[in-house]
Amino acid sequence: MKRRIIMSMLAGAALLASTLLGAGPARAADVPAEFGTDWHDPVTAAPPVERPSGKSCEVTLARAQFRDFTPYRGTYTPPDGCGDRWSKVVLRLDGKVKGRQYDRLGYLHVGGVEIFRTSTPQPSPDGIEWSVEKDVTRYGDTFQKSRDVEMLIGNVVDDTYTGVLDVTVTLTFYPGRPDAASPDRVLTLDGGTTLTTPRNSERIVAEVYATGSGGGCEEYWYLTVPDPAPYSCKAGQGPYREVQIRVDGRLAGIATPFPTVWTGGWSNPFLWYVIPGPRAFDIKPITYDLTPFAGLLNDGRPHRVEVSVVGVPEGQTGWSAPVNVLVWQDERRARVTGALTVHQAGHLANSSVYTPGSEHRVDTEGAHRLTVAGYVDTSHGRVTTTVSRSLGHTSEHRWTDGETSDGLTATWTDDESVTVDGLSTRTHRTYTMDGTTTLGAGDRLRTVLTLGDRATTAVLRDGRRTAWSRLDDTYTGDATYTAGVPRDQRHAVGTTSERYRLHGSHGCYDRTLTTTQGVLTTDHRRC
Repeated sequence: MKRRIIMSMLAGAALLASTLLGAGPARAADVPAEFGTDWHDPVTAAPPVERPSGKSCEVTLARAQFRDFTPYRGTYTPPDGCGDRWSKVVLRLDGKVKGRQYDRLGYLHVGGVEIFRTSTPQPSPDGIEWSVEKDVTRYGDTFQKSRDVEMLIGNVVDDTYTGVLDVTVTLTFYPGRPDAASPDRVLTLDGGTTLTTPRNSERIVAEVYATGSGGGCEEYWYLTVPDPAPYSCKAGQGPYREVQIRVDGRLAGIATPFPTVWTGGWSNPFLWYVIPGPRAFDIKPITYDLTPFAGLLNDGRPHRVEVSVVGVPEGQTGWSAPVNVLVWQDERRARVTGALTVHQAGHLANSSVYTPGSEHRVDTEGAHRLTVAGYVDTSHGRVTTTVSRSLGHTSEHRWTDGETSDGLTATWTDDESVTVDGLSTRTHRTYTMDGTTTLGAGDRLRTVLTLGDRATTAVLRDGRRTAWSRLDDTYTGDATYTAGVPRDQRHAVGTTSERYRLHGSHGCYDRTLTTTQGVLTTDHRRC
């Protein structure tokens, strides 16, 4: 099953390698000396979602203008004329905004299930348009019948911040039989903490849309420092963050949160006007394979499932972590029994050391390991699942008095292995951040930043590799403007680029975008 997922992903990327999003690159003569009142619409180098050929049906899920923190509420009705099973379901958000506005975080719920989490670009005075696509086929169970819809992109509109977020979200359905990657049921937690699974569940996966945001220091959690370091964002244990999930109080999963940089991040919106940082528009959930706990969860009683974030100061807000639970059922058995057989949680290492000086410095190291295993007795025999996860983090944070120079070099790793009766899927994730912001003469603020989102996945059958993929999404930016003055006096300049590479045993996708002063100057494809 895992092999089929990788094959589909890479084949789709290869087919779409020649697809052009947005207008083509400009000539050098068309690049202005500095940012003007308009720039290229936001675009990313990531491939659009592969769509099957043939019949499709479209449903408008939400159409709203967000001016405040009032959610859009509506009703979803299944598509007419496309059956009740779908081989693919594609979500698309189309947005537009003009004027002045901060970046904003948003969510979309259908029947209480979070199917999409996103953030917004910052607009030009003349206005921008952008779009985001997401494969939501795995939520097919949610789309089977009419459901309540709730969407919110919290916003503030006043005399200063004038940008109204005008968005439309659609679902496109392609009839056909879903593959084995699609769960039979999609559940939410009752009261936010209680889960009752079907008694014949044979595979259970939780997904958590964990984001640090809200305008406080947890929006920049990777830059927080412990006491007594003299810095504007404090956290008692420093910047190490880990998203944990527990079942009935027992640690069931650990993960590294992705260090998302929103489109106002690093005090320099000119970095993000055209090319956002990795994942900023399509926030991916963390997934936890809870199948080793299926024997416990299948007893027909409610169980407590809780998510927490290690390192967040007591009582401090800023993290959101809604949970969906995906369940695959044994259609030939009313009750699947089993047991948790292994639970090995390592020591959580978390150390931040402050070194004073003309350049202050905090060095952080963190690590954690967890292995769980269990079995279920299904209609097709006993199935044993072992899940191992190992996290690591190192960072060096440097700044001067007054934070006129502020730099971070950081690496996060998240290694995961899921083995189901001889079939192993091993994923090695690496996230990197290397940047410095400097406030110099004439209040010229310059940010130089590189971000990396990398993952290598291998599928092995009895130790022999049967499929593999390698993702490398790298963003680089260098932007300068005059701080503390009106927008038309900032004299901003900046270059940004993104290269998105996805290679593997069944395909290749490779695209590079570059911009100068908000003008798209390169759109290059390889493969």
